[in-house]
Formats: sequence, structure tokens, C-alpha cells
Amino acid sequence: MNRNTLLLFLLLSHLPALAQKNLSRIPDSLQNRNYDYLDKRFYQLKRDSAAASVYAYAFLQKAKNEQNSKQIVNGFQNLMLLSPGKIRIIYADSMINASKKSSDNALIGSAYLTRGTVYYGLKMHQPAMDNYLIANGYISKTKDQYLIHKVKYCIALTKLYAGFYDEAVSLLSECADYYSKEDPRPYLNSLHSLGLCYTKLGDYGKSAEINSLGISESKTRKIEEMVPYFTQSEGINEYFKKNYGTSIKNLESSIEPIRENNDFGNEAVGYFYLGKNYWSLRQKEKAVPYFELVDKIFRDKKYVRADLRQAFELLISFYKTKKDLRKQLYYIDQLLKADTVLTETNRYIIGKIHKQYDTQELLHEKERISAENESMTAELISEKRYDIIFAAVILILFLILLGANYFHKRTKRTAKKRYQALMDEFDAKITAPKTKTVKDAIKNISPDTVNFLLRELDNFEKNKRFLEKDWNLTSLSAAFNTNPKYLAIVLEDSREKGITNYINGLRIEHIITLLRKEHKLRGYTYEALAVESGFSTTERFTKAFLKKTGITPQFFIEEIKKEKI
Repeated sequence: MNRNTLLLFLLLSHLPALAQKNLSRIPDSLQNRNYDYLDKRFYQLKRDSAAASVYAYAFLQKAKNEQNSKQIVNGFQNLMLLSPGKIRIIYADSMINASKKSSDNALIGSAYLTRGTVYYGLKMHQPAMDNYLIANGYISKTKDQYLIHKVKYCIALTKLYAGFYDEAVSLLSECADYYSKEDPRPYLNSLHSLGLCYTKLGDYGKSAEINSLGISESKTRKIEEMVPYFTQSEGINEYFKKNYGTSIKNLESSIEPIRENNDFGNEAVGYFYLGKNYWSLRQKEKAVPYFELVDKIFRDKKYVRADLRQAFELLISFYKTKKDLRKQLYYIDQLLKADTVLTETNRYIIGKIHKQYDTQELLHEKERISAENESMTAELISEKRYDIIFAAVILILFLILLGANYFHKRTKRTAKKRYQALMDEFDAKITAPKTKTVKDAIKNISPDTVNFLLRELDNFEKNKRFLEKDWNLTSLSAAFNTNPKYLAIVLEDSREKGITNYINGLRIEHIITLLRKEHKLRGYTYEALAVESGFSTTERFTKAFLKKTGITPQFFIEEIKKEKI
């Protein structure tokens, strides 16, 4: 290979978008090499991305010249392994496009699965789950048990992160049973995640049992690099059991090998729970440095998850007692940034976080501290100023109470009007004759397809399938045996709604109908009403109810109880 050719390959390893356009031939020295040789050399040199990229591009170009879809997919996967961050998504997209030309369900499903893992690595859990579900649709048509359980494992990790621990346990148990006979590393990974789930569910005995088994199996199967992970998991488990000394011992012994493995995510988790142990032991001075290490990883790697968020709250609390305004302000900023990262990567995750400070309170606190830091010093504070502040607080409280009273009365009047309008709307639906609206033809979709989807939607509503959980555009289109694009267009045209508003609207109409007919339901808790109407959480139920009706479930039930039987 001459120097110019090598430079071209090195350039392309950093410019993946140009690779397919500019790479026209395999270097002479690699022309007659087979896939096994190129792949083996790639993995031998993988730590040196520049050298490995030569073999990766040669592998891909050979596959393209031979129009070998399976090897084209493998080629893009090799290039993806060399790429940083979001560049991997580009290669994952290319894997999917190449796999679809093969009509091989296992290959297509595997490509979607890869893209899902890329999104998961970027902490973008919603698109990760969407890709896992699509992958499952293809892989379930095959008999490839390895891939089938790989999909289950990936979905289980997303459910674990999202807080659906019971569902994650079911999937991980299946994976552990299967991989115990097939592949030791996925088996140990499944056990590790299973132990974390049981800790989150409060079954500390079961978690300890799995952690002990994991350590034993790691040693027996000679994969001892997994031992620190089970030790850390048991350390977290002991923290929740309030065995703080034992927890600290386990966490301290596991933190160094995890750090050496460049696993900054679990390193941050270890620091967080070390800090939590010392905080619980009322040794806050020892706890704070560990929370600050969590912050350092957040600054350097932009890594945070729901439970780690509390580190910033505790740091704010600590420095408030120290009257250190500068550090309070800094950690308020960090907490706001953490909330932004959590919201951007997965909007539904943020709703599960127990927050000591909501965003608005943090902004007010930030403004207050900034103003205080700039304009006040300890020497200037006097009794007179305290009197002024006290009087101002009393005045503000009075104005707030006055405004709150006015707002409450106005809100109640508005809510009553909305309630009456809602009742009139439901009465009109009951008495109105059932007619079918004829829609104009939809561009780019055949009339037969439109009619088919309209029938499917009618049956979906008639059979109340909307009460089943976890519906989204992908899963509903799969249930109708159609593609998401067509379903979205028909939904918008016939129901004038997107998928989320459509499903939630049906559920709210269903629960309103039940509340009007069945008086016993009016005494149910919101949690029970959420279950009755198909929502996975009370919060989602109340938000959907308010969005659909313009009033809260509490106000609706209070008003309907006033009506004569």
C-alpha cells in the first residue's frame, strides 16, 4: 500500500460520511485476502483505530464489490466499533439499509438491535426501546434463540433504567436461564442486572443470593473481571439494609477495578453510594468528597442517572449549612444541568425522579444567592435590614394569599364550566345517531389500505384494546400488521390525533363513562383509577385526564358526586 492510499484510509476513519463516496478500491496488498483474514486483523489492531480502519474499509469494500449483504452489515459494524459517540448511529443506519436488501429476518433484526444498543449507550432510552421492539418483530420470526434472548436482555436493561423493575426481572430471569448453558458473559451480565432489580424492589435477600451466586460463577467460569460488579451490587444492597460499614467495605474494594476498566458509569454509582453511607452515618465531611467525584464525572463525561441526581441536592444542603454561597450557586447550576440532561435523553424518566427542588425553585434560589453574593456582606447586615426584610416577607405573603384566593375562585368557576361542557359533550355522544364520516382519499396510500386501517382502529376501540399497556406507534402498527408511517397518517386524518393523544383520549373517555355509570368507582384511589383505565402510573393518568378534559380527576369526581342518582 502506498503512502497516499494509507492517508486516504486514515482520513476516512475520521470522516465516515465520506467513506462510501471516496473509497473506490481495496489496497493492492489486501485485494486477494478473504473475510476471515481481514476481520481477524481488524480485531488484532482494534486498539489502534487508524491501523484497524484500513482493514475495516477493505472488508466493507470487498463485501460491496461482491454484493454480499451479510458481510456488508458486518463491515459497517466494524467501522461503528471504531467510531465515537453519535457517529455510530450513522453506521447503524447503514447496517439497517444493507440488511433490508437481504430479506433475512435475523440479519435485519440484528441490525435494529445494534442501533438500539447505540442509542442506549448514548442514554437515549426511548429510541433505544423503539429499536429493540422493531428488532423483536423481526427476530421473533426466526428460531435464533441467541438473538431472541439478546433482544429480551436489551429491553430488560431499558426497563431497569426506566424503573419498571418487575418487568425487567421477568425478562432477565429468562435470559439468565438461557445463557447459563450458552454463553457465560451474557449469563453473568443478566445475573448482575437481576441483582440490581431485586435491590430496587426491596427484596434484599434475593439480591444478596444472586450477588453471591454471581461471584461464585465468575470465579468458576474464569471471568473474574465481573467479581467487582457483583461486589459493588452487594455494597448497594447492604446500604439499603442499613449495614453501612459492610456496604462501605464492599464499595471501596470494588471501586478501583471498575475505574481501571474505564467504566465511568459504575464508578460514579460507587462514589454516590459511598457518599450516601457516610451521610447516613452523619459523617457528612467524609460524604461530600464522594459526591464531588460524582459531579466531576458529570462534568467530564456528561453522565448522570436518576438516583445520582440526589448527590447535587445533598451538596447544596451541605454548603447551605456552611453558608458557602459560591458553592451553593455552583451546585444549583449543576443540578439544573443534570435535570436538562435527564430530560433531553429521556423525557419520561424525569417524571420518576423524587426531586427535593423543582426547576422553578432552583432558578429563584439561584437568583437570590447571586443577588445576595453581589450586594451583601456579613459586615453590612444590621437589625434594621432584618426588620425591612421581615416586613417585606409579611407583605409578600399577604399579597400571595390574596392572589391565591382570587386565582382559586376563578379557577373553580372555569373548572365548573369545563365540567358542564364535558357532561354535555358526553350526553350528546350518547344521543347522537351513529354515522360514518366519509373521508377523502389519502395521498400515497391506497383506498384498500386506508379502509383496512380504519376497520382495525374501529375494532381496536370496540374491543377496548386501548386499555392494554405500552402502546406506541411502533407496537400498534405491528399489531395491525402495517407500517408506522401509514398508521400515523390515517390516525391524523381520521381521528385528528397523534398516537399518544389518541390512546390517552380513549382511556380517559372510558374512565369517565365508568365513573358516570358505576358509583363505587367514585371512591377508588387515583392509583386504582389509573389501573382501571390502562395507565402505568398515577402521574400519567392525572396528566392525561387534565389534558383531555381541562379539569383534574379530583374536581371531576367531586362534581359528579354532587349529581342526583
